[in-house]
Amino acid sequence: MAKKFVLITIGLILLVSSSGCTLGKEEPKVLRVYAGLYEDHAIKAIEAFEKETGIKVKYTRLSGGEILHRLRGEKDDPQASIWFGGPVDTFIHAKQEELLMPYLAPNRKYIDEIYKDDEGYWTGIYAGSLAIVSNRSWLQQNGLTVPQSWEDLLQSEFKGMIVMPNPATSGTGYTILATLIQLYGEEEAFLYLEQLHQQMGLYTTSGSTSGRLVGMRDMGVAILFAHDAVKFFKEGFNEIVVSFPKEGTGYEIGAIAIIDGAPELEEAKKFIDWSLTKQAQELGKQVGTYHLLTNREAVSPVEAFPLSELSIVNYDHEWAGVHRQRLLERWKKQVLAK
Repeated sequence: MAKKFVLITIGLILLVSSSGCTLGKEEPKVLRVYAGLYEDHAIKAIEAFEKETGIKVKYTRLSGGEILHRLRGEKDDPQASIWFGGPVDTFIHAKQEELLMPYLAPNRKYIDEIYKDDEGYWTGIYAGSLAIVSNRSWLQQNGLTVPQSWEDLLQSEFKGMIVMPNPATSGTGYTILATLIQLYGEEEAFLYLEQLHQQMGLYTTSGSTSGRLVGMRDMGVAILFAHDAVKFFKEGFNEIVVSFPKEGTGYEIGAIAIIDGAPELEEAKKFIDWSLTKQAQELGKQVGTYHLLTNREAVSPVEAFPLSELSIVNYDHEWAGVHRQRLLERWKKQVLAK
C-alpha cells in the first residue's frame, strides 16, 4: 500500500508539473485575414507566407464592400488583422472612418509613390484597368460588333444582356461608378448611369462573377477588370473578347492594410512586409492572375495590359475614396431604385 501511495503521489506531481508547463506556454497566434482578391491567389500567398515564416493564417474571402461592412460592425472588437486585396478606393473610405491603422513597412521603398498612402494606411500590391468584356459568339449571333465605347453599351440590342458588379458591394463596381463620374462629370455621369441601368440584365455581388457569366454565355457583355477577363479566357472561356472604351477607362490599385486594433499586430506587420516583396507579388502568376505588379523589381505577367498603352482617365483614387458613401447613396436612390 505504501509503495502504491508513493507511485500515485509521484504521478500526481508529474501531472501537475506537466500541466503547469502547458499552461505557462503561450499558444502561437493565428493571423486572421480578410481577402479581397481571388481565392486561389489568396491561398497561394498564404501557403507561401506560412512556409516562409512559420506563422499560421486563417482567411475569409469577401468583396470589398463586404469587408468594409464587417470592419464597421467589428470596430470595437476586431476579428481580423489584415485586409488583403481589392480596390483601394474602399480602403481610403475605411481610413476616413478610422478602421485602418498606419504602418510604414520597410519594403515600401520598392513601391512607387502613386501606389501607396503617404501615412502608411494602405500600400498597393497590384493594379489593373477596367474593360468591356463580350462573348464573341453572342455578338455574332445578334449581328453586333465588339463594343468600343461606353456609348455603345446603350444600343437597344444590348438591352437585358449587360452585367456588372453592384457598386455598393463590389470594389470593381464602385470603380466603374467613380470612373464614369471622373470621365463625364457627376451630373452627366448619372444621366448615363440611368440609361445604362435600363440596359442591365443583372448586378452581381462580386466583381469577377460578371465575367464568368459572359464566358458561359449567360450574358452578352460585362464591365469588369481586364485581368479578370484574361484569367477566364485562360481557364477555357475562349469566346471572351476584351475591349477598352475609347472615351477612357479607369483603373484600380489593389491594396493591403492593417485593420485598426489588429489582434495579431506583429504577425500582421510581417505579412505586410512579405506582401510587398518581389517574390510575393510574382506568386499570382502561378495561379493565373494577370495584374500589373507594384514592386519595381517584380516582373508583371506578359498578359497584363500596361496602363501606359491605354486611354486612362485621370483617375483620382483619393477623391473616389472620400466621396464613396455619398456617391453610392445617390446611385442607389437615383439609379438602382428605378
